[in-house]
Amino acid sequence: DFTSENEKAIRNLVEKFISSLSAADGVDAERRQMPFAAKKLDQAINVGSQRNMSSTLGLAGGNVDLESANARKVESKVDRKKLEKAERKIRAKQEKKQMKTVQYESSRLLNQPDSTMSYEEFFMAVNPLQLGSDSQSKSKDIKVDSIDISVSGHRILTDASLTLAYGRRYGLVGQNGIGKSTLLRALSRREVAIPSHISILHVEQEITGDDTPALQAVLDADVWRKRLLADLDKITKQLADIEAERSSMADTSKDAARLDHEREGLDITLNDIHSKLAEMESDKAESRAASILAGLGFSPERQQFATKTFSGGWRMRLALARALFCEPDLLLLDEPSNMLDVPSITFLSNYLQTYPSTILVVSHDRAFLNEVATDIIHQHSERLDYYKGANFDSFYATKEERKKNAKREYEKQMAERAHLQAFIDKFRYNAAKSSEAQSRIKKLERMPVLEAPESDYVVHFKFPEVEKLSPPIVQMSDIAFGYTPDRPLLRNVDLDVQLDSRIGIVGPNGAGKTTVLKLLTGQLQPTKGLLSQHARLRIGFFAQHHVDALDLTTSAVSFMAKAYPGKTDEEYRRHLGAFGITGMTGLQRMELLSGGQKSRVAFACLSLTNPHILVLDEPSNHLDIEGMDALSEALQNFEGGVVMVSHDVTMLQNVCTSLWVCDKGTVHKFDGTVNAYKKLITAQANEAGVVAAH
Repeated sequence: DFTSENEKAIRNLVEKFISSLSAADGVDAERRQMPFAAKKLDQAINVGSQRNMSSTLGLAGGNVDLESANARKVESKVDRKKLEKAERKIRAKQEKKQMKTVQYESSRLLNQPDSTMSYEEFFMAVNPLQLGSDSQSKSKDIKVDSIDISVSGHRILTDASLTLAYGRRYGLVGQNGIGKSTLLRALSRREVAIPSHISILHVEQEITGDDTPALQAVLDADVWRKRLLADLDKITKQLADIEAERSSMADTSKDAARLDHEREGLDITLNDIHSKLAEMESDKAESRAASILAGLGFSPERQQFATKTFSGGWRMRLALARALFCEPDLLLLDEPSNMLDVPSITFLSNYLQTYPSTILVVSHDRAFLNEVATDIIHQHSERLDYYKGANFDSFYATKEERKKNAKREYEKQMAERAHLQAFIDKFRYNAAKSSEAQSRIKKLERMPVLEAPESDYVVHFKFPEVEKLSPPIVQMSDIAFGYTPDRPLLRNVDLDVQLDSRIGIVGPNGAGKTTVLKLLTGQLQPTKGLLSQHARLRIGFFAQHHVDALDLTTSAVSFMAKAYPGKTDEEYRRHLGAFGITGMTGLQRMELLSGGQKSRVAFACLSLTNPHILVLDEPSNHLDIEGMDALSEALQNFEGGVVMVSHDVTMLQNVCTSLWVCDKGTVHKFDGTVNAYKKLITAQANEAGVVAAH
């Protein structure tokens, strides 16, 4: 009978029953009727290990004993101290790392130093002055481990070690785009942890032009010498003022004691400054700066010209002269021969051979590295390999031998591994042979894991076949030229170029070598004389500043399709592949390519014109060793004529059969080799009193 009275009676009974249960286990009746809420525990518990406890009740209740709930304890096998030590090491390494993302163009980095920081501020920030004798007693050897450098997300070096012994001259080599310039830049900014008492200077960019004479610009480059001389004058004046003030005081007065104490401090500082200036040989600075400038092609008159009057190439020479003058403990040079002519390279090579400090130079000039380098560092596969006591030729021979040995060892081990694995697979589950199989498994596990040898980096350049023409091809007869009528640059130039010609033109910068090439190609018209060309002649011209002709905002494939239409993208990519631009490189924006890769794109474009004559202005600039070898071979096999201006001795020796010298307003044939020409230059420099060594 479900009447209201009965319902009320039943509800009262249920409430009494709940109250009695709650009293038994100490839980309030109202709380028992509330829905269960999730509870956050201080630590994990293994509820399943409690044999006589309901998991649901245990979690729902408000008084779970965590200790008893986790009764089955499992001891950790990890050594807590070792774990903490490892974590500290990882944390320290991560804090030390500075992943830099830099876009760069071969030897000229696109992101320049902070424009708000002057040369002096940057120099003093990177090279703090070390007064006193402590800095002289410290070692200037460099040993840095665990170097990691990235560029635009692309890893350049991984856990690499840099070791530079003081006084050695290191040549840094590696293929185009491997990150050599980025490494130099990281060193120059101390993004790699080099001790602060080691001074660093990097020839990276041309100096800013202003009204300062060239000689004074070189002297001002040694910022600390300039500052020390200013401090010397200031302290000398202060001491004179103190002496004048002190002379009128009694020896027992407090002011006299104060001035004596102040004078004593200034005397100590003055002695330190005198010692530092003597160490710098400050009194010989001007003559040394003038001699360096003369060796790099600056006449006494040009040394007094304002820096703003010089072109970019000459300003780069000034930057090099400033670095040589400063004599840092670590001198960083990035493709120094790119801005120099043969006479200046000869001077630089002789000068660096007796340089007292450490040099790290990036260069692809074999002859230069053979003369200058005492050791070679090979950058590849995100690491640095060292070849001690090696010039370039011995490095190349040793590298090839290492590569052959590594390949032989790898193939031997792979064969042995395959043999052991075959036995294991065959007899692992054979009762009679199982022990032998287990023995071979252990042997296989103990074998060191050898890395597969790198695939050979091979570059091939190929120029198209040449349509035969009957001579004469190009003739220059009694040519004269001047950019202004009152100042003739060239006169009495006679040059004959045929399809089998291999002509190399050398001479000092500013003598008119590029002008001869522009007259030859018709870009300039002679003021006097006769220039005749075959009616069907096609000339391919490679300019020294070829990058200016490329649209860096597009890819190489897009640029070629626009400039030389008529082929498919696949054909353009295949054509670029013949000049070492492989894979996706041809589809990247050209501003992201290295200088050497841009040179290859320029050569690929040049070959599309099907030239009869190749006229090349410094073709080896920015190319790596393999690229220069490939270019030399392609030019040797080219069926047309070649006229080149080059500072690279190896390129001239491999390609050219005749050598012409452009100097003193004319061009004449030189009866001898490039090395004979270099000896002649050195002899002339010695007669003129130019310093040949440090």
